[in-house]
Amino acid sequence: METINKIRSMAKKSLKSIALPEYDDQRVIEAARIINQEGIARATLFTPEMMDKNEKDRYINEYYNTYKNKEIDIEATKKLFQDPLYYTAMMTSEGKFDGLVAGASHTSSDMIRACMRCIGIDERITIISSCFIMDVPNCPYGDNGTFVFADCGVIPEPNARQLSRIAFSAAELTKKVLNLTPRIAFLSYSTKGSAKVKSRDKIVEALGLLKELAPGILADGELQLDAAIVPEVAGIKCSDSPLEGQANVLIFPNLEAGNIGYKLTQRMSGARALGPLLLGTNKPTSDLSRGCSVEDVIDCTAVTAIRAQ
Repeated sequence: METINKIRSMAKKSLKSIALPEYDDQRVIEAARIINQEGIARATLFTPEMMDKNEKDRYINEYYNTYKNKEIDIEATKKLFQDPLYYTAMMTSEGKFDGLVAGASHTSSDMIRACMRCIGIDERITIISSCFIMDVPNCPYGDNGTFVFADCGVIPEPNARQLSRIAFSAAELTKKVLNLTPRIAFLSYSTKGSAKVKSRDKIVEALGLLKELAPGILADGELQLDAAIVPEVAGIKCSDSPLEGQANVLIFPNLEAGNIGYKLTQRMSGARALGPLLLGTNKPTSDLSRGCSVEDVIDCTAVTAIRAQ
């Protein structure tokens, strides 16, 4: 819980306005109350009645004119903007909110599409992916049990370039939110060619592309999980690795591995999993799990607020 407490404390240092458009979800309603009461952020539980008709019409026209070549008609666009999700995403894009948190009652695809089309993608990164902050109790690995796992929710089979961008954006979040130096491991079931892995070339290329983006970054791959996070194993399997078995940012080779990895860690160790936190959007956004708790909404809002500081 130390990591969670630090995140909430950091969010309080510079209050940011966060949109919560799932106004009729009881978990979000309660979370908004606590967030405002404790001064974690300025959370707005945004209802349909809060939409301005003129602004709504403007957003509809802007959206339709931008995406009409993607086989969306004006009636379908109007239907989208009946939902506060799209309206608040446009507001966030314009700086009327500092960040957006949703997903408790929307699918990930709904949330990601709204963020991608209304808020837009950071041109440095060019893709949207996701990560989880994992807070593992009684764990000596990572940073006393603190890790960032990516991508666990968006890109099914990332190519080398996408893997490099996932790692880059996860590293930025690690520095900004956790105030930690990112130590990045590209994971595999092989360590430095110990098995014939078809993804090895992809990981080696991703590592090279990452170092072009951020020359001073601390990263290595391909590594098995134990070689990435256990110093004693790293000394045996990859003694020349700059990570020395102390990785705190774990980049999974595909979505299956990432999704299984975070859920396995969460359920079997009692870890807190904060996320999915969307990476690569122009403004900070969090895509809640539909199984989220009130605490999850609070903590994802706190992370989103810190990213906006």
